[in-house]
Amino acid sequence: MTLLSTFFAAIICTVIWYRNAPKDDMKVGILCWLYWGASLMWLVDAIFEYAEVRAEYFTPAPADMLNDLFLGLSVIALGLIIWLVILLIKDPKGVVKNALSRGKH
Repeated sequence: MTLLSTFFAAIICTVIWYRNAPKDDMKVGILCWLYWGASLMWLVDAIFEYAEVRAEYFTPAPADMLNDLFLGLSVIALGLIIWLVILLIKDPKGVVKNALSRGKH
């Protein structure tokens, strides 16, 4: 479930990035890299787990699937938080700068 959730998040981000390319004001490309990296990590993990347990890999317990889903959603949430922090620091549209300059007057 971790692989599936991050893989779908990566696909959705890539489609959003591609629709807005080459203009990437919202830095969605960074989010794509985060999710594709997580997907690659979970793919390697799945390959090694399959090599270890073979056929049992395809019959996980429901509790294990739920835990994996929560872990995948946590990774997606962490990726969004990292992206938001980067977006606020880079401030491509100047929103934060304008808000801070209005507060000084």
